[in-house]
Amino acid sequence: MTTLDQYAPIAVLLILTTAVSVLIAFLSRLMGPNRPTSRKLEPYESGMVPIGPAMRRFPVKFYLVAVLFILFDIEVVFFLPFAVVTRQVGLFALIEMGLFIGILLIGYVYAWRKGALEWE
Repeated sequence: MTTLDQYAPIAVLLILTTAVSVLIAFLSRLMGPNRPTSRKLEPYESGMVPIGPAMRRFPVKFYLVAVLFILFDIEVVFFLPFAVVTRQVGLFALIEMGLFIGILLIGYVYAWRKGALEWE
């Protein structure tokens, strides 16, 4: 048995799931109710009359805050494995974690100085 033969069931499963999902999407579009009206196509605003266009530009500040949150959130996830094995790995790991926290702190101070954390 070659190494490619081991991946055949995964390929079959991938092809099968893709085919089923495309078939279901096609059948729901074909057989489902589709009666668009101007009222149904309006954006829903919690019962309020929509103000302005539905698609509008957001300030870059929103994206910057989201990226910073994801960046620091993902990096904080690395603290848990360190906390679990800290006694086993010794002083070297403690120094490495200090370096990691230092780099995080430098990034945080940089974002703070650039005004990325200011909300207007």
